[in-house]
Amino acid sequence: MKVVLSIAGSDSSGGAGIQADIKTAEYFGVFCATAVTALTAQNTCGVNEIYEVDEKFIEAQLKSIISDFEISAIKIGMLSNKKIIDVVSEFLSKINCQVVLDPVFISKAGSPLMSNENINYLKKLFKFATILTPNLYEAKSLFGDDLEILAPCDVVVKNIKKSNFSIDKIYYKNGLIKEFKSKFINSSNLHGTGCSFAMAITANLALGKSLEDAIKISKNYIYKAIINAPNLGNGKGPIRHNLNRI
Repeated sequence: MKVVLSIAGSDSSGGAGIQADIKTAEYFGVFCATAVTALTAQNTCGVNEIYEVDEKFIEAQLKSIISDFEISAIKIGMLSNKKIIDVVSEFLSKINCQVVLDPVFISKAGSPLMSNENINYLKKLFKFATILTPNLYEAKSLFGDDLEILAPCDVVVKNIKKSNFSIDKIYYKNGLIKEFKSKFINSSNLHGTGCSFAMAITANLALGKSLEDAIKISKNYIYKAIINAPNLGNGKGPIRHNLNRI
């Protein structure tokens, strides 16, 4: 069985972050090890409190995992400060596998989750990434409103709404651009879709899929997971990660 590693924050409501990553990885038949970067007190209505994990303990988690598992691919989510980014940067410099970097710093509603200084510091990880998976707000913050994307890795911008479609655009580092299209779903059950999409790509890369195929499979997975969402909570509910239980 292939092993993937999620370096991300914990979501107490179970719909996003580490919890979503584990569920998504299991659906695709890979084993998910984790390094927790932050603890959150949250539910479908919002985040109430965040506790950042000490960077030395994050480093200890990473060392423990890498000493015992052969990691096929890595997904990176919430990294909230420079010390944590430095630890992850040092870790990535010593390993050789595909990396999916989800730059979690602006919410789907457009609210900032990280200071501009830390956002710029996060860019030091781009050189280690196989692909970035920003939402539209994050992509515009990183590359400008016209999305003139210049990055040392491929970039897929998620959920660009056009007419009745949801479009993901991949900007290859060689300059090519390709669109992946699905029907737009008017749903409130969108909690953790970004995390789950990034982990789905990670899992499929670990399984040997090409990047393009991994994105196609992952987009289709998220579409079905939203349609079959369990309608839990009073806010933005989680998707159904285990589609085998429909």
